[in-house]
Amino acid sequence: MKRYLFFAMAIAAACDAHAAELRFALHDDPKTTDPWMMADESSVALTYLTEGVLIRVNRLTQQPEPELAASWKVLDHGAKIVFSLREGLKFPDGSPFTSDDVVATFRQLLDPALHSPIADTFKTAKGTVSVTAQGNHTVIATFPAPVAQIETLFDSVAIVSANAPRRPAPGLGPFLVAERKPGVSIVLKRNPAYWKRDADGKPLPRVDSVAIDIEQNRDLELLRFRRGELQFIDKLTPDSYERLASDSPGTAIDAGPTMDSEFLWFNQAKRAPLREPVRAWFESAAFRRAISQAIHRDDLCRVVYRGHASPAAGPVSPANKLWFKDGLKPEPFDSAGALARLAAAGFKLDGATLRDRSGNAVEFSVITNSGSKTRERMAAMIQQDLAKIGVKLNIVTLDFPSLIERITRTLNYEACLLGLVNVDADPIELMNVLLSSASNHPWNPSQKTPETAWEAEIDGLMLAQAATADRRERKKIFDRVQEILYEQTPVIYLVHPNALVAVSRQVSGVKPTVCFPHTYWDIEHISIRPRSGG
Repeated sequence: MKRYLFFAMAIAAACDAHAAELRFALHDDPKTTDPWMMADESSVALTYLTEGVLIRVNRLTQQPEPELAASWKVLDHGAKIVFSLREGLKFPDGSPFTSDDVVATFRQLLDPALHSPIADTFKTAKGTVSVTAQGNHTVIATFPAPVAQIETLFDSVAIVSANAPRRPAPGLGPFLVAERKPGVSIVLKRNPAYWKRDADGKPLPRVDSVAIDIEQNRDLELLRFRRGELQFIDKLTPDSYERLASDSPGTAIDAGPTMDSEFLWFNQAKRAPLREPVRAWFESAAFRRAISQAIHRDDLCRVVYRGHASPAAGPVSPANKLWFKDGLKPEPFDSAGALARLAAAGFKLDGATLRDRSGNAVEFSVITNSGSKTRERMAAMIQQDLAKIGVKLNIVTLDFPSLIERITRTLNYEACLLGLVNVDADPIELMNVLLSSASNHPWNPSQKTPETAWEAEIDGLMLAQAATADRRERKKIFDRVQEILYEQTPVIYLVHPNALVAVSRQVSGVKPTVCFPHTYWDIEHISIRPRSGG
């Protein structure tokens, strides 16, 4: 009898290991579930788990790997890529995956009326891509000129069924959205049509569902992780990392310097409802550069990040050894130097107050997302730094949807403190940020034509580097982009954080990486170990 009982328990344990539910949290509600319009981190995360792409960049090796495309060939020195699609794949509604779906995806994605931020990465100085089909399982993407790192461009394009009446529609990723309570939670269920198998031929993913909570309270997230209610935390705050590393060694991991950046920028959009003389201050490169000089980046790294970050000089982290401009150093902290630069631009320190040439006291507000203690502390320290040169900085915290609404649509703000997640080391990743026409261009989005000469120069350089496969030439061009950003300081780059994550001992298959997503990038192979019990 005991033998049969033990055998039954073993079967149950094995089944539970496969049917168990993974649980983790996103820190903000996804702004959109449309995979072609994602701009915020939570939307990208959801898309990553539910959509299929032709080529996926392995977050650990940074090498492109076949996904919906079984193979590909790069031709014409990088101006053309020919995809051989996997055969026999189906969408969850049963319709077959064919080249028609890929062509329809790109036709809609590249429609200028859509204003997709992803479409910006397919622009070159000589035009955009043309995607055609050759039979049911061959797709040809042709650019008007050679394109650098052509394979990596396709990592972010979710392939949608040509028969889908609207987006979002059930996709070709490992999971499907089964339930969504905006601002509360998202439940994902295994995609029954998912095509991947493990080495033993068993279907992937290894779990049947993923429960994602929207949890802005990072202390509560840590508490739930300790209780075993969450299996991993993709981004630990520095405080949480230190506490977890002390209380539960081995579960907190510093994966190393990321390619991400935290930064502050000033609203320079001419159509923004900015009061005078704030607009004039923000349009002054001398003012922007002086504010940058007055911020103590080393203190931000030491105090806010507990040493788990490095000062930033631009959008490219020194960890990105291929593309970081040699010799570029973060603006050194120098309050006296900042005041001297401001004085040359007509500003004057009157007691404890900085005034412009018309006698106006220099005061402005910075918005950032509520619930982020790290950014709130950074803002408070910047506030103290700027007070030393007579600038009054007001801090306004907003829920994430409201913040995104302001910086992308109403433009009703003065300055913003936020961050940028970089997945790919290549400059092509920054096309939808640095092009003046891009909707994600922080300080002045969606310009019909560049409003400054230096932005026009950046546009030309970014399009030029995207139109050549010569890495040395691209490096030279992109070095100049970094120089312009440093000279003009439209964005004050502050720090590059390390990847701090938490992984429960209850799970296996998690391979932390410095690229986003840090923990669940290979979610198909993550499994939950059965709990030991009496």
